[in-house]
This record gives sequence, structure tokens and C-alpha cells, in this order.
Amino acid sequence: MARHKVAAVLPEEPVRKECSTTELRYDLPRKGEGSLYQSDVVVIGGGNAALCAALSARESGASVTVLESAPQAFRGGNSRHTRNMRCMHPAPTDVLTDSYPEEEYFLDLMRVTSGDTNQQLARMLIRESPRAHAWMRTNGVRFQRALGGTLQLGRTNAFFLGGGKALLNAYYAAARARGIQVVYNAEVTGLCVPPREFVTGAVCVAGNATEFRAKAVVVASGGFESNFEWLQEAWGEAAQNFLVRGTPYNQGKLLRLLLESGARPVGDPKQCHAVAIDGRAPRYDGGIVTRLDCIPLGIVVNREGRRFYDEGEDLWPKRYAIWGRLVAQQPGQIAWAIIDSKVLGKFMPSVFPPVSGQTIGELAEALGLPRAALEHTVAGFNQSVTPGSFNPEALDDCGTTGLSPPKSHWAQRIDTPPFFGYPLRPGITFTYLGVEVNERAQVRLADGNYSPRILAAGEIMAGNILGKGYLAGLGMTIGTVFGRIAGLEAARAAN
Repeated sequence: MARHKVAAVLPEEPVRKECSTTELRYDLPRKGEGSLYQSDVVVIGGGNAALCAALSARESGASVTVLESAPQAFRGGNSRHTRNMRCMHPAPTDVLTDSYPEEEYFLDLMRVTSGDTNQQLARMLIRESPRAHAWMRTNGVRFQRALGGTLQLGRTNAFFLGGGKALLNAYYAAARARGIQVVYNAEVTGLCVPPREFVTGAVCVAGNATEFRAKAVVVASGGFESNFEWLQEAWGEAAQNFLVRGTPYNQGKLLRLLLESGARPVGDPKQCHAVAIDGRAPRYDGGIVTRLDCIPLGIVVNREGRRFYDEGEDLWPKRYAIWGRLVAQQPGQIAWAIIDSKVLGKFMPSVFPPVSGQTIGELAEALGLPRAALEHTVAGFNQSVTPGSFNPEALDDCGTTGLSPPKSHWAQRIDTPPFFGYPLRPGITFTYLGVEVNERAQVRLADGNYSPRILAAGEIMAGNILGKGYLAGLGMTIGTVFGRIAGLEAARAAN
């Protein structure tokens, strides 16, 4: 895996919600300014990976404190917006259809990453996914029956009943029942790593300086996707046109602290999970309702009215996460999805209504695109379509001939008015630059050794598995599996 030195960048500060003292924390005795708190294990972060680590460490007998930088109302990081996790299974289950064997899962991962993955960790992740799924149920997570429709995920992904927010609520309820301390608005500003006997962290809790001490620390605080200055280091000025699908609190502060303390980096700062979302989405926290799934069913053009990539390259769960990068590479970091009436109802629409026109020319004017260019692009596309058996659930035989770039599957003439268009912007979910870990979730330090008392889980170490590309639901699998491992190993180090 490529390693990159990252310059220290002061992040933008997200707007914080003011909370009362009782809302900021629970199960935490009041102490004054400069107080010292101690637990066997401190978990930094408040999303899926962090809570899995906290619960796992507690199950192993350790006392645990969770430090969440967000207010209680916004706890959970990007996990609030998730819906499912990818899971290996040899036979149908109550929530998964057919089977999804290890080798197919592994080959899917190798294909989307072009082999840029730690294969040992990837194999372990896949094999642990069924046990992680079962463990989630024991901590109150509920799953729903496999979904139908166009998601193509009923065989590979288990969906959370109530989505990511319900999953987090179940974990936080389990944490409270088990005596895990949770501190909100807890911004970690310093981290002292081994060889000291204790790992210590300087924390600002609602404006009060506090120190937390632990025998082991799990860092599960996300990537740096909400830090636009850091994004600009990798992407240049184009980053200012990005939208962040999730939390504004993933500023990468802990990632920077670890790297500055000598942790080995893994991954490329320019690689990330980025999808094409509705260009009218808010700067932060638009979530799943701003994603556009109609791209395989139509065409995508840039502001010159020209196509620039194969919209039907592969099944959507294996290719949807490339479209954020593709749009980011276009002039102005903007594009438009163009469809006609016959595909309505075959995809999950954005929360924003599409722009419409009775003719392609009218649609172009409504979208602010050059009329003649879009008419020419659509006419050329229609002439190239090869008739076949249209099937949005599989790689069908509806393609194009003589067209560059081609459309490999799901090519249908755009000829049924009214016509519709959606503006597209790069929607970044999480970044892949992180810290190197081993199969025990231990962070590798500058001397080449893996620390038994500094562990990492979730987005901050996902680059070990995801050098590039993405598989739908894989982020939650990484967070759950490595969160459980990190919690177990932290408790073992504490004991």
C-alpha cells in the first residue's frame, strides 16, 4: 500500500449545538476544571465502530469510557445514515437470500479495489462477517427481510430495521445498561502514546479541560472528509465544490494526532468513498436521501452536454461509489443525469424532484445546459442503442455500438417524454487515508512494531482494506468486525 506524509492542517470547526450539562454526559461523576478520569479502556468516537469496540471491551471485563465529539443529538458519526452491511453466508437466512460465499465476496472486493487491499485482513474481515452479524443481534440490533426492487443487495447485504439511527440507539442503550460511560461534546486535543504505562488524552468537554487516562485506547473517530482544508491539500480548489454526505464532526483530528505521533499511514489521501449525489443537497448531513440511483438507467453529461463515462459498466452496488470521483474530475465538479419517463419507478429517487421538459431541448434550457449539445448527445446515444432484454436486476444485453464511451448494459433509447434531469455533485462519504493495523487492530508505530495499547477501528483504518473503490455495505462490515476485535484486544491489554 502506498504511504503518504500528510501536512498538519487546521480543520474547519463545525457549528456546535449548545447542550445542557446533563445532556452532555451520563454516568460520569462531576469533577472540576483539569480533572482526571481513568478507565481500563477509552474509546474515541461515537459511531458504529466505536460502540462495537466499547461493547466488546466491556464484555471482556474492562471498564470503558466513550468520548464522542458531537452533541448527543448528533451522536454516531456517519453511521446515522447507513442502512446495511455486507455479509458472507453459505445459505439463505431470515434476512439474506441464496448464498454469498467467501470466494465470491473476496473476488468482488479484489475487482472494485483493483487488488489494492491487504488480502490477509480482507480474508479475515469476510470470514468474521457472519459472526459479527450474529453478535449485533445480541446487542439489540434488528434486521429486516431482504429488500426487493433495484438495489440488487438482497443476497449480499443485511439491512438494519430502522436504519443506522436505530442501530446506534440499540448500541447506546446496550452501553448504558452495561455501565459504559459516554461523554458528549468531548473533543480530544492531545494523545500521549506508549511507551508510557498509561495512554493519556487531553480532552475539552464543553469548554472544560479534562484528562482521560486508560490502559488502552481504541481510536474510532472517522476520517477527514469534513475538513475542507485537508481535502483541498489532496484535490486542490475542486474540493470546495464537494458535498459531505455525513457528519460535520469527522475533521480528522485524531488521524492527524496519530500520524504526528509516529503511526504508520496507509492509503492515498485522494482516495475516498464518494458518490454522485443531488447537487441541491446541503453542505453536510444530506445522507442517503440525496443519493441518485438513476445513473445506470440513463446517461450522464457534463456542463458541455457531453457524456464522459460508461453508465452501465457494472451492477450498481459495485460501481455507484466511483461516480463521485468521476464528477469531481469534470469542469466545475458538476454533471447531470438524464432519463425519460419509462424508467420512473425503477430507481430510488432523490428527496429533491427532478427538473423536467417535454423535449430534450426544453430540458437542456431548464438545466442550464447548451441545447444543441445535449440534443446531439441524446440523438447519438439513441442511434447507438442495441436492442436487447432490459433487466435492471442483472447484467443484461442492452448495450451500444459505435459509441464512445460505450454504455455496456441497461442502454435504452431516451425517447419517452417528459424527460427529466438531476444535477450531480461529488458527495464524499469517508476518506481512505488512515493508520496501518494488523489482524488484532493494533496500530503500527514508527519503529515498525504494532502497539498493543493503541488500536483503531472503522473509517480511520479502512484504507487497509479499501485502497480504492467500494462495495455497498462494506464500511459497516469493517467497522463492526474491527470494532469488536479492537475492543477485545484493548481489554486484553488492560488486563
